[in-house]
Amino acid sequence: MTEHLMKILIVGDGNVGKSSFVHRYVDGQFNKTYKMTVGVDFSVKLLHWSDKEKVRLQLWDIAGQERFISMTRVYYKGALGCVIMFDVTSPSSFRSCRHWKQDLDNKAMLPNGQSIPCILLANKCDLAQRVVSADSIDRFSKVNGFITWMETSVKENKNIGEAMRRLVQEILSVESSLDPLEPGPQDSTYSQMDNSRGGSCC
Repeated sequence: MTEHLMKILIVGDGNVGKSSFVHRYVDGQFNKTYKMTVGVDFSVKLLHWSDKEKVRLQLWDIAGQERFISMTRVYYKGALGCVIMFDVTSPSSFRSCRHWKQDLDNKAMLPNGQSIPCILLANKCDLAQRVVSADSIDRFSKVNGFITWMETSVKENKNIGEAMRRLVQEILSVESSLDPLEPGPQDSTYSQMDNSRGGSCC
């Protein structure tokens, strides 16, 4: 049985639903109230991907407040994929996605220098006060190099597992295309983190 270890970042402005998303995905639960993430929260989920493969996800839920953004270089180290999330009822959180993607592309790269796979999630699609259109999200996603985008509702458990499956699928595809004869910095991170079994980080 092959086990893949993947560090996945969950980023976006504050109050868009990142912590709720992680809690729903890992524990299958939804709470209406969450305390603000300070710095970073860390969760682990094991996927039985196939008969021969397991995927251990380390989910890093990173605070969206301005004062924590200077720390992202430390948090991004060794990441293999990313979720950028915004709230469809908040135009400013959608506009911020451009900054989050640029910050990510500047600080987190694959061994071959390319950007890590990133999916864009339009959260709270169950709310009637939606102000960000699907057309504008689609255009933004294509122009800014996301692998795809999806509407999600943590409350209604819409597209939570599907979004993560799509991201993991892309990471596995990218990994298989990288030249195994030229190990990059990710490989050392990979083995070190694997030994820790989801314990302390960095």
